[in-house]
Amino acid sequence: MAIKDGDFVKLTYTGACEGAVFDTTDEEAAKSEEIHDPNAIYGPVTIRVGAGHVIIGLDEALVGKKVDEEGEIEILPEKAFGPHDEKLVESVSVSKFREKPQIGMRVQLENREGIVVNVIGRRAVVDFNPALAGKTLEYHYKIEGIVKGVKDKIRGLIRLYAGRDDLEVTFRDGRADILLPPGIVYDRRWMLWRSRVIHEAFEYIDEVNEINLKETFTRPEKKEEAEAEVKEVVKEEAPAKPAEE
Repeated sequence: MAIKDGDFVKLTYTGACEGAVFDTTDEEAAKSEEIHDPNAIYGPVTIRVGAGHVIIGLDEALVGKKVDEEGEIEILPEKAFGPHDEKLVESVSVSKFREKPQIGMRVQLENREGIVVNVIGRRAVVDFNPALAGKTLEYHYKIEGIVKGVKDKIRGLIRLYAGRDDLEVTFRDGRADILLPPGIVYDRRWMLWRSRVIHEAFEYIDEVNEINLKETFTRPEKKEEAEAEVKEVVKEEAPAKPAEE
């Protein structure tokens, strides 16, 4: 069956620019290319075709393909990260920087991220374009499968936006319950993107009518009880004394 817009699929891919890999779902490839992120989750990613979960050129290439199909595509800037906009290359006073600017330094100024491309006297030239703007990209991809289950679709959205695969999801009679682990309120990425997860679950998964985020807390053990359990374990594991001759 051919893939169409609106399908949820499991996808693996590796993206390169001028021969250098910049993004991949393959952990071994990430390590060999020295772009490995120990906090990232590798392996097939779940996306909805046509939803913009990957760059336009790759998204469009999936339509009409079949499960287990793989391919190599070249993506022009217009369907990747866009053309390079000279208006986003700006001269900035060095007084705006926390440290002395140097060519090649990545900086964040007024909630914008850029790279220093030149330093002239007391001013630095900063390019605020995306790093791959104006670049033609090469992608190798494989469609690993079609995702049908509601729970798997929601878990896919959670991983895609929040970078987590440890949230338990249940679904029954139109209601999805997402069990949140203790301490998740300190996960900035989850707090930033959870509303997006909920929005897209309603928008893209017709079976979902209600979503509940559930936090569960258990009473901690009393200190005395915990110490008693530790002593009992130590006593049981202690080696027996040798018999006296």
